[in-house]
Amino acid sequence: MTDKMLIQLSHEPATDVWGGKKAVISFNQNGATVHASGDFVLDQVQQAARNLDTQGIQKVSLAGDNWSVDTAWAFYQGWRGPKVGYEFESPTLENTAQKLLNNHITVTDWVRQIINETAEDVGPQQLAVRAGEFIKSKALYSKDVRYKVVSGTDLLEQGWVGVHTVGRGSTRKPAMLQLDYNPMGDENSKVFACIIGKGITFDSGGYSIKQSSSMDTMKADMSGAAMAAGGLGLAIVQGLNKRVKLILCCAENMISSNAYKLGDIITYKNGVTVEVLNSDAEGRLVLADGLLFANSFKPTLTIDCATLTGAAKMALGNDYHALFTFDQALALRCMNAADAENEGLWQLPLEEFHRNMLPSGFADLANVDSGKHSPGASTAAAFLSYFVEDYKEGWIHLDCSGAYRKSASDKWSVGATGMGVKTLSRILMDESTR
Repeated sequence: MTDKMLIQLSHEPATDVWGGKKAVISFNQNGATVHASGDFVLDQVQQAARNLDTQGIQKVSLAGDNWSVDTAWAFYQGWRGPKVGYEFESPTLENTAQKLLNNHITVTDWVRQIINETAEDVGPQQLAVRAGEFIKSKALYSKDVRYKVVSGTDLLEQGWVGVHTVGRGSTRKPAMLQLDYNPMGDENSKVFACIIGKGITFDSGGYSIKQSSSMDTMKADMSGAAMAAGGLGLAIVQGLNKRVKLILCCAENMISSNAYKLGDIITYKNGVTVEVLNSDAEGRLVLADGLLFANSFKPTLTIDCATLTGAAKMALGNDYHALFTFDQALALRCMNAADAENEGLWQLPLEEFHRNMLPSGFADLANVDSGKHSPGASTAAAFLSYFVEDYKEGWIHLDCSGAYRKSASDKWSVGATGMGVKTLSRILMDESTR
């Protein structure tokens, strides 16, 4: 006999329980029943699962014939918290559906786990190596994945000044993961996509230091890198057969006698000079290197993922990632991918005039727009465009507002959500068939 609580799914309202017909879960001697009907079934399932976790129920088995991949996945998202001790048995699904659900769980567990770990345990080099090994473990053949980690002063030798500048204030060396997924096995095969992830493993804000209340979640400032690796990993296990480069720009943004300062000027590999007006706007400084590296492969698709701005989170909260692009046809396909995966994605404005809102008296541009009521998320995206060879076509920037929750909600536990991994995977899969 299993020691897991059996969870049934009913599409009928609850009766004779506290909360009446509005209750999303009821209990009996055999276990519990999730009640979900109408237009918001997945939300109701996730809320019911969150309810179970808040009651300390960490061992569950989904039972009965009403479960599907989508409802089982919604349950898992709401139920799974950041602590140890969870045991989950999925419902009996047909083989393809069962494999899909298992892939979602395995990949997203890795993403949530590495984001939730402390900054002491996940430094820049650890993040880069663990992401590389994770992708290697998901490939059908390990030879399909090659990677190297460039770190410390070697970054300067290769011209990756942004990553080095941001990370030089820490005793833990900054690092760039350069990974090649090449299932064709042909060194001359075209690179279909480059995915770039912001991997700031802890962000103090540097000399533009954050308040303590804003710093306690900054172990999660590498969520973009985790999402990028997770999205590629999920696409690989689902059969992606195009060549993809994964580039993670990893650093700790710390304060020391060697840390970069306001007024410093960075000269990038493409000759663009940037004046630092805010050391807490460091994500764009490291991503610039990743985008420049991506240019050298002339990919069809370039995607960068980052927890980049508080402005995007102010606009969208934790329920959506923000999408920025000049390519409206691509934007529509990305939004459709998010809808198909039941994940939140919302397009925010990015126009040519935003590129002119980063003036500097000493360099080509500043790393922040210091104007009053500035559209901070849009100008951050505009900054990145200066490092994309053809920024008007085939490039999307994802500001990952929903990657981490400082407090629990009715659907999510505190901590990493894994949101966006499935959408990124679908974007890669859908675009690779065009």
